[in-house]
Amino acid sequence: HVRQLYALVSETLRYAPVLEKLLDGAALLQAEKKLQPHLAKVLVYDLLFGKGLKCGGRWKALARRHRARLEAELARLKVRHKVSRNEDLLAPAQAASAAASQVLRYVRVNTLKTCVDDVIDFFKRQGYSYLGKAASVEELRALSGKKFLLDLHLPELLVFPPQTDLHDNVLYTSGHIILQDKASCLPAFLLGPAAGSHVIDACAAPGNKTSHLAAILRNKGQIFAFDVDPKRVATTNTLLARAGVTGCQLAQQDFLTVDPGDPKYSRVTHILLDPSCSGSGMVTRGPGEEVAPSAERLQALAGFQRRVLSHALNFPALRRLVYSTCSVHREENEDVVQAVLQEWGSTFRLVNALPCWPCRGLDAFPGAESCLRASPAETLTHGFFVAVLERGGQGADAPSSLPVAAEKNPQPREETEAGAAPKKKKRKKQRVK
Repeated sequence: HVRQLYALVSETLRYAPVLEKLLDGAALLQAEKKLQPHLAKVLVYDLLFGKGLKCGGRWKALARRHRARLEAELARLKVRHKVSRNEDLLAPAQAASAAASQVLRYVRVNTLKTCVDDVIDFFKRQGYSYLGKAASVEELRALSGKKFLLDLHLPELLVFPPQTDLHDNVLYTSGHIILQDKASCLPAFLLGPAAGSHVIDACAAPGNKTSHLAAILRNKGQIFAFDVDPKRVATTNTLLARAGVTGCQLAQQDFLTVDPGDPKYSRVTHILLDPSCSGSGMVTRGPGEEVAPSAERLQALAGFQRRVLSHALNFPALRRLVYSTCSVHREENEDVVQAVLQEWGSTFRLVNALPCWPCRGLDAFPGAESCLRASPAETLTHGFFVAVLERGGQGADAPSSLPVAAEKNPQPREETEAGAAPKKKKRKKQRVK
């Protein structure tokens, strides 16, 4: 009960500016002289935004007596602000906080050091309840307490309730798990290079996607990773070392200056391109970060993104490329892909990636639905965009909608009972103790 009361008061404080307008518009305090403002806000929040009044006696009767007037005032407030959702009445920072509360804690198992079954067993020993593989996004949305699921799309991703803090967990500090949003895991998963491939991570920092690529490759093959910022390169180097990544050449270099004709890159068949963007899809933003970039800023970013995407397609042996951003703006996403595809004609084409994904590209051009989008409301992730391009032309193999990684690494079998211990398999991975 104490936790429920704390949550109710916290949410009331977050909605305080909206509640003040409702109280004024409905003249509730004038009608009920003995009602204190703070108590009135709690009652109105729980009546209109919460789970319904849990209190009894005269307070419930008082609030319900004014319910019609309060609901009418809320409707007028939405009309004045031209919004349809309660959350849209909040200030930008508060709205971002509301979106962030929907984003789950995603844990990518680092298969360079361990395996999914061992990590599941470890969390069970720490008092968490494993509920098996999720069957739907709604099942993920219902997660609470010390419970977790295996993700329904990505085979090495565990899902915990929002705001689960694992930064001090020994599995994280030792590199056995990577705390990485689900949407951010999609690019490497959809690129799916086979073990032994040569791969470029064009804008690698801070290194989560690079380490994911290394895990998919099983540290076999070669990764060329680039970033222009020296501090970000240092951060990436630290992360890759902790994750046990080998066979990766990390360079402080602008990818636009990398020569596609250099014999060093003659065997590069896969490129992951996650260039600088507005970051508008990130629901947990630092202080001072722009929430709504100007039109000029978006055009400048889109121009850079078109150049770097077109540059990446120049690598002669390239077969598959993933372009991704953590932006929600069409200018940085569908418009960039459309412009570059028009420039390259039939040389490259979009792949209908992960057809079961619920959120598709905007209807900006024919085929844009092959792209993926992500959002806190629909996929319980940060806002994200992913497009998969494959080399086309005569004689090219028909593009597959599944990456090699998905075909070669099937998802672990589902447990017949929630929390049932998975069968142990022979493995060489370092065991988590």
